[in-house]
Amino acid sequence: MSHQFHHLLLLCFLPAVAPLFCYTCVFPAISPLDCIRFPIKCPPGQLCLSSRAVGHKGDFRVVLYEKSCVLPVLCGVTGEKYTMGINFTFTNECCNTHLCNKAPTPGTSYWTGTLLMLLVSYSMW
Repeated sequence: MSHQFHHLLLLCFLPAVAPLFCYTCVFPAISPLDCIRFPIKCPPGQLCLSSRAVGHKGDFRVVLYEKSCVLPVLCGVTGEKYTMGINFTFTNECCNTHLCNKAPTPGTSYWTGTLLMLLVSYSMW
């Protein structure tokens, strides 16, 4: 057999690279609510992300949750970001199986209505 035929035969037996499907959030969720999520097909080489960001404004604690696809270099990253007038500390966690970032996010004992009112009133300043 020719050398080219061997290569072609080898390619036929390689597993097909299937795209990874992950959940993404329509909007980031404020604890204790989980985000409204739907599945998306990730670009090649990306993983499923679950991100949690905790911020404080006075005595109030705000927790935001996000889900999406992300490059592996952003997995396991912890850092800070500023949004809605609040500094947040975030943590990214990744997984690599279909829809593996579906787990509901843990709730907190803080009342969501109060947090929303705080955020709305702060944004009006």
